[in-house]
Amino acid sequence: MPDFKELYNRQRKWTFYILSICVLGWGFTSYKTVFLGIILGTIFSNVNLWLLMRKADKFDKAISQGKKLRSLGSLQRLAMAAISVTIALKCPQYFRVEGVALGLMTSYIVIMINYFYHALHVHK
Repeated sequence: MPDFKELYNRQRKWTFYILSICVLGWGFTSYKTVFLGIILGTIFSNVNLWLLMRKADKFDKAISQGKKLRSLGSLQRLAMAAISVTIALKCPQYFRVEGVALGLMTSYIVIMINYFYHALHVHK
């Protein structure tokens, strides 16, 4: 099984690169609410990625020991997404909900890019 900490660290690094681009977009464009929404969503997306990797690591250890794990924490990650959208809805002067939704997808986009990158470059 893959080392989930290594995967998480690599994906977190790319997420921070995306966050830095969003901070630049917030600072130098007139789309401040959109970029703040993306930043908020990306932060919550990174927390969700951390939760997913932690649960996946526990799942891997449980399977290798012949035990069962109750869940991978989908409800927990869904609640985190709901909290981020609620923050955006409560403070529309700072955050755009569309940006938060885009930011919430960031970690999944990073996971896919990471997969394709390693499938094409590492396994040659």
